[in-house]
This record gives sequence, C-alpha cells and structure tokens, in this order.
Amino acid sequence: MGSLSSRVLRHPGRARAPQEPVPGVGGSARRPETGGNAAGHSFCYCPGSRKRKRSSGAFCYCHPDSETDEDEDEGDEQQRLLNTPRRKKLKSTSKYIYQTLFLNGENSDIKICALGEEWSLHKIYLCQSGYFSSMFSGSWKESSMNIIELEIPDQNIDIEALQVAFGSLYRDDVLIKPSRVIAILAAACMLQLDGLIQQCGETMKETINVKTVCGYYTSAGTYGLDSVKKKCLEWLLNNLMTHQNVELFKELSINIMKQLIGSSNLFVMQVEMDVYTALKKWMFLQLVPSWNGSLKQLLTETDVWFSKRRKDFEGTAFLETEQGKPFVSVFRHLRLQYIISDLASAKIIEQDSLVPSEWLSSVYKQQWLAMLRAEQDSEVGPQEINKEELEGNSMRCGRKLAKDGEYCWRWTGFNFGFDLLVTYTNRYIIFKRNTLNQPCSGSVSLQPRRSIAFRLRLASFDSSGKLICSRTTGYQILTLEKDQEQVVMNLDSRLLIFPLYICCNFLYISPEKRTENNRHPENPEN
Repeated sequence: MGSLSSRVLRHPGRARAPQEPVPGVGGSARRPETGGNAAGHSFCYCPGSRKRKRSSGAFCYCHPDSETDEDEDEGDEQQRLLNTPRRKKLKSTSKYIYQTLFLNGENSDIKICALGEEWSLHKIYLCQSGYFSSMFSGSWKESSMNIIELEIPDQNIDIEALQVAFGSLYRDDVLIKPSRVIAILAAACMLQLDGLIQQCGETMKETINVKTVCGYYTSAGTYGLDSVKKKCLEWLLNNLMTHQNVELFKELSINIMKQLIGSSNLFVMQVEMDVYTALKKWMFLQLVPSWNGSLKQLLTETDVWFSKRRKDFEGTAFLETEQGKPFVSVFRHLRLQYIISDLASAKIIEQDSLVPSEWLSSVYKQQWLAMLRAEQDSEVGPQEINKEELEGNSMRCGRKLAKDGEYCWRWTGFNFGFDLLVTYTNRYIIFKRNTLNQPCSGSVSLQPRRSIAFRLRLASFDSSGKLICSRTTGYQILTLEKDQEQVVMNLDSRLLIFPLYICCNFLYISPEKRTENNRHPENPEN
C-alpha cells in the first residue's frame, strides 16, 4: 500500500489567528483586517476574474496586493480535495494474488502434474474450473489427494497453454496471442473454463486472416465454437476468389472447399469458368503441396502437370482416376451449365479432361432444352422468387472496380437472348437489357418484355480480408422492355471504399418443372 499523508483540516467559517507580516516575503504577507460589515457581502471585480460573492469581508482574491481570506480559501480547497477521486497506481489485489499464490505457490494445498511440469496451486481457485470442481466435490479418489497427475490426451495442449489456463484462475484478465490461441482454447476446453473459452473465441474472430483462417475453422469445429466457425466460413466465401493465395489453396481441405464451391454466397470474380480454374489450381496444390512458385506461375504449372497425367490415363477423365476420386464431391458443385454456355470455356474444359464426359453430356442436354424453351415456348423469364432455385442454380459472376470512375461491361456466355449490360456511374449501378442499341456477339431476344431474377452484392475489404462494408439488394425480379435500363442500387459515400467488389447471382429463365424421371443427375451427392 502507498504511504498516506495527513492534513489538518479547518472548517471554512472558522477564523485563524492573524499573523504578523514577515519582512522580505512577497505575497505571503497579510494586512490587518479593516473596515466592512462582517455580516455583509461584497464582490471582486478585478480584471480577468469572475464576479465572486463573498460571505464576509471586502477582500480581493485576484490581486496579489489585496486583502485575502485565506481561511475560507483553504477550507474550500480542502473540501474540493475531499470530494475529488485520486488516481494512484497501486499494486492491485489481482496482481498480488497472481504473483504470490500462483507464480510463487505460497500456501499451496495441492500440486498438479502434467507434461513433466508441476504447479503448486489451491483447491479453492481450482474449483472455478468445471473439471476440478467435479473432481473435488464428488466421490473421486482425487478429491482427497494432494498431488494429482493429469493425463493430457489433446496434442494441441502444451505446457505454456496449461500455464495460461491455470493462471487465468488467479487473475482478472489474460492476454492471448493469436499464435497461441488454439493451444489455450484446447486447454480451456479440457479444464472447462468458460470465461477463457469465450475470450479465445473473441480473439479468433478478431484475428481471422489468410494465415489463421483454416486453423481457426478446424479448431472451432473441434471445440464447439460455432460462431467462430461461421465467421471463418464467411471470410473464406469473401476471399477465396477475390484474394487468391497459394498457401491458402494448400491448406483448404476437401470438406471446406466443398462448402465454398456449393454456396450461392461465394464471392465469384468474373464467371463460373474462373471458379473451375481456381478449383483446378487448388487440386494441383493438394496433390503437389511441395510446389513453391508464385500465384502468377500457378496456372501454367497446373496445366503442365495435368497434361502429363492425361497421357498416362488416355481416354479417362482425371476425376475418375484413383488420384482424382477424392475431389469428385467438390467438382460436383460446379455450375457447369454456365461454363459450357461460352465457347472458349467449353473448349478448355473438354481439353482438360478433368471432368467426366457423362457430367458434361447431361448438362449439354439440359441447356439445349432450356434454349428451346426460351426460343419456342414464349419463355419470358422468372416471374417469382424461388430462393432454393436461385441459391442452387443461379449464375454467379463478379467484377472488381479498382477505383472510382465510369464502367460498363457484360459477362460472357449465352444467356438465352438476354444481353445484360451493367454500368457503374456516379454512385449508381444500372442494369440495361440491350436489344438494338449496342452491338452484341450473340443473338438477342426481341420479345417485348423479359424478366430476370437477381441478387446484387457490393463489398470492400481491408488488407487482412476483413469485410469493411457491404450492401445487397436481396433477391429480386426485374422486368425490362427492349433497351430499357433500370437503377438497381444507389451507393452512399460510406460504401465508396475502393477497390470495390461486385458480385451477382442471375436466373435468366424460369426453372423447369421437374419430375423424378427428368431430374438431372449431375449432383447426386451434396
């Protein structure tokens, strides 16, 4: 405890004995009180001062040569000091307990041994842990033992993690490094320390990035932190395509990748063919994890590697080989109908021979029948929101706007005669059904009105891939006449953080009513 100082306090109204002036001392000398009615009131009007009402004596508190009422002034000051909290850094009880009881082990009544280390602890503190509380309160033999050997079945737990976990019972706060959070979480879960588990979860959510996301996702699943697992999945959906990374591709498991590729919330950049290309690179890195080139070199190396394998398996798609079979469940979630709708993409996927020809044949048939419906069956597009259909079968595409400006583009592929132009200008995003105004490489529908179902999303990310701001239209139906345009989103200034990422989901024709006999079989396992 710090030293205490004492003061002699006087009542503000009590007078002191007058002091004789001390020669040679400036402002500390006092004059004898003169004149004035003791019961009356007077005021100070010295320049720069506020008007002050005094309870006795016509004295000035502002000018050094004036008469002053030191008794009352000192009393006011003492009263102010009594009512003002003083902040002085003292050694807290928590720090004292942590140092004396935990680090020094004073008055210890139990020893915990684990991983070749020994801790001198106290049962009353250990009972904050559900693990030890049950041990000491039941009829277990350990309840009467002074030395307990702990078995540590979890390989994530090490001595340092146990040190932090035990120490958390003796202090108010714990600082957790992201590099240590998984080990500490494992120890906290074993010892049933709910507060520490929660703090680990918050630390993980705040520090998700390309280096931590896969480890966090796996650990969150192992130790039951569903909110952390959800955050990691959201980060991956936002960053897998927008910020591709060689090391991330190496770490992503088949199970995680299956969830990402199958999701309608995957933030696709460009078109579905780019999802296929990303999958191809990921599969190569899963098979050749020792590869250490750059992202720019990755696609070329991937194509060379698979090209050599094609010669070994002439006439057999790679996914049908023993090496390729583990990846089938991921490639099943590709929306192949939006890859074969573009000639250049269709040629590449046929040439790569990764995907079995039976998958493609089924999709070719499906798309041919859809085109005939659009051309010959007066198909005008979706008329109502079918969320299940949109999430499972919509076209996924996106665009990165590096800086503010004016942009106009279309996504490649045959979209059943609906030539959609997208424009960004003056904070507006505009959809236009192009029919006659702009040149188009394919045929366009001349029907008076056409409809599409869509969802538009915008997002900006910081350097770690964390979402800064986002906005979505939700799923909507938009009906346009020939060459008509429509503003679909008006951005406010808070969203204008560049680069700006735009992602869309589209359905251009109504889903066909399927029966058990005509349901296409390319997705038997989800």
